[in-house]
Amino acid sequence: MDGAPPADHADEPSTTPHAAREQHGQDAPPGFVPRMRPEDVAAVEAVLGYEFSDKSLVEQALTHGSFYYPYRPGETYERLEYLGDGVLTCLMSREVFRTYRTLPPGPLTRLRAANVDKEKLSRVAVVRGLHRFLRHKAPQLDGQIDVFIEEMCKYPVHSNGLLDPPKVLSDIVESLIGAIYFDSNFNQEEVWRVFRNLADPLISLETLGKHPVSELFEFCQKTRRGVKIVKDEWDKNLKVEVLIDGELVGSATYAQKKEIAQNRAAKAALDKLKETLRQPRTESALVEVSQPLDELYLSETANFH
Repeated sequence: MDGAPPADHADEPSTTPHAAREQHGQDAPPGFVPRMRPEDVAAVEAVLGYEFSDKSLVEQALTHGSFYYPYRPGETYERLEYLGDGVLTCLMSREVFRTYRTLPPGPLTRLRAANVDKEKLSRVAVVRGLHRFLRHKAPQLDGQIDVFIEEMCKYPVHSNGLLDPPKVLSDIVESLIGAIYFDSNFNQEEVWRVFRNLADPLISLETLGKHPVSELFEFCQKTRRGVKIVKDEWDKNLKVEVLIDGELVGSATYAQKKEIAQNRAAKAALDKLKETLRQPRTESALVEVSQPLDELYLSETANFH
């Protein structure tokens, strides 16, 4: 793929020489890797509202693999992330099932996903300041986090697929939840108490937004318009286009992920179609819909500016 590496992998050291990468394994020399300061552990516990019996779990839950470079790799948050991901899915399934007694499985699934997906958990990490305690040496990660913090202010609840937060943010929330689950002897109620406070407010049926692609197809079906999303050329020019009745109405460019470009193109087209319906249905207005306007073109650089 042309352009910058995917965001989910951009937090890995990209400047490591090939020979050094090969050595960065079991044959790499042991080195001094600083421990997490007791005051930082206490600060994380204060944010979580949970005091660990095993303080080392806090350090492990916040240590990215890049933190050990160039020395021999040690424990990272990956196993705890796995545990936290599983228990969060289970607990959120229970929560939406209890709260919405008559809701069918489809909306229940969307509600659960919206509350534990990458963007929601990344928001939790940022709003609660947990990202400040992340231990890493990834060269681009801090900049990516800053961009996400700036962009998420445009969407108070959730962007529904328009933002692409660094995966490490959601990872550390899951790993801390996993650490609490393990430290509390697998006490699900304690885990839910902590997460419920961290994630407040949860996304409800009233605040659950629609995915732009789904909303676009629903809108075009109701208004009897034909819609086609063209993404075959994304590998070459990083662009996705939306055609309505064969005419270009929206497009977007995003280097890291085709899915994000598709979502943004759908949102641009949907906004234009809704704007047109609000206008007097004159001949000039109808012609304007079918014209590829500059403002519909959402350009994003490889660095996600």
